[in-house]
Amino acid sequence: MNQVKESIVFNGKDLSLTTGRYAKQADGAIWCNYGGTVILATVVAAKGDPAAEGDFFPLTVDYTEKFYAAGRFPGGFLKRESQPSTQEKLTSRLIDRPLRPMFADWFTNETQILVNLLSFDPNCDPRVMSITAASAALMISDIPFNGPVAGCRVVRKDGEFMINPAVRDDDDYDIDITVAGNYDSIVMVEGESKEVSEEDMTRAIELGHQAIQPLLEMQDKLAKQINPVKRAEVAKVKDENLEKFVHETCEEIVKEALSTTEKLKRYALLDEAKAELVERVTKKIEEGSDFMNADDPQLVITRAKTFFDDYLKYAMRHQIITENRRIDGRDLTSIRPITIDLGVLPMTHGSAVFTRGETQSLGVLTLGIGKDEQKVDTVTEGSSKRFMLHYNFPPFSVGEVARLKSPGRRELGHGNLAERALSAIIPPKEEFPYTVRLVSEIMESNGSSSQATVCSGSLALMDAGVPVKKHVAGIAMGLIQDGEDFYILSDILGDEDHLGDMDFKVAGSKDGITAIQMDIKIKGLPKEVMERAMLQA
Repeated sequence: MNQVKESIVFNGKDLSLTTGRYAKQADGAIWCNYGGTVILATVVAAKGDPAAEGDFFPLTVDYTEKFYAAGRFPGGFLKRESQPSTQEKLTSRLIDRPLRPMFADWFTNETQILVNLLSFDPNCDPRVMSITAASAALMISDIPFNGPVAGCRVVRKDGEFMINPAVRDDDDYDIDITVAGNYDSIVMVEGESKEVSEEDMTRAIELGHQAIQPLLEMQDKLAKQINPVKRAEVAKVKDENLEKFVHETCEEIVKEALSTTEKLKRYALLDEAKAELVERVTKKIEEGSDFMNADDPQLVITRAKTFFDDYLKYAMRHQIITENRRIDGRDLTSIRPITIDLGVLPMTHGSAVFTRGETQSLGVLTLGIGKDEQKVDTVTEGSSKRFMLHYNFPPFSVGEVARLKSPGRRELGHGNLAERALSAIIPPKEEFPYTVRLVSEIMESNGSSSQATVCSGSLALMDAGVPVKKHVAGIAMGLIQDGEDFYILSDILGDEDHLGDMDFKVAGSKDGITAIQMDIKIKGLPKEVMERAMLQA
């Protein structure tokens, strides 16, 4: 492949995407120059046909900051990069989330996206530009990807909006969000603010969507020059006889399960239904059936389970659309019952338990002095934190057995979102010269444990006597798309998150929004639907 390059001036900085010169054995590789920042984004997908059965997509995204990028040595005895930092893990999630829904639905080959920061210019933030670089690598590859996608950071200071500001730790922004999208729609939003209105937040998102348009265009121009031949879809023959048999067998028990309020009882019913389905499919094969591949019973059973999951998703969504009724009997806007217990741990500085339905968070607060602040020393950051929030999700919270491990990306991401939501009400150091550590222990989970963390954390702050002037609360919104119609759900359950089309978390005080996070599973979300969801929240 010959070297191909596209260049623009983006937000006053030179930006170029180059391919065909470096990392040529990857399926797609982009050398991104953004001012003095250099990013290498590569993508490789396993060869061969996609998995014949199932719809799981094994995508991994890893963002790595090399210390030499800033002319620095790594810390520690070994003086080399080792485990990824929290910031690197959070950035990996930031890249993953807008790209994942854009892959072809049928594509299930194992895929790996690696993004390396090779040169760091503090005036050119590498984290949000990594979304564009990774998307461009997919666009020029043979991987079926419905891009392009691009992202930018939008901030506001003293009433002035800025796009992709310099990487600084001391700027006092009242809005600081990352926006990712395609030409027509928003795909992801994440960030924090200082009690701003829905109108101001919507304006910031719109500005971000406008700002990424040149980034989308340059990716398309680059891809047209390469003109990659995308991998062809492998036709999967649908066993209509088996699908009909599954629907007839499971219709009544699925209907019963979708009317069962308690999660564990509902799951027990569904497990029972699957076990009965396997028995009946096996018996049908033994008696002589017209199922495809009947000489391979295990394959037929795998297909039957997939049809069962598909039918469950259809039935849940159909019930919402036609009956305005959700799994636990609520309508679309109702909130689950809430209970609060304060001061449950007598020897701690502050504690509270917040329960919403079957989601429960124990928030515990500890106060310290200046030397207890967390030191942050990464390639792109060098600072200290006097407020930190840690989120723990033990397996018992969902009735499972699992090995205890160090916090994963999900736990770090949920904790970071809750921390950003509450940081707006932490008193300044001049008024309250203490270090604050909040820990959220999730004791039950059935949807939106990160927002329960916001609520328990706010309560624990007040229980400890921290002079916060307002409470902050959070809620997760969901979405069901049916053609041109959109149904927005308040306070979603875990199943509504899993089987629905959106997870939209909004936190704030009575005076405005303090944090926001939106992820979708469809190819894009119209701005007006997002505005409706924000207002409903």
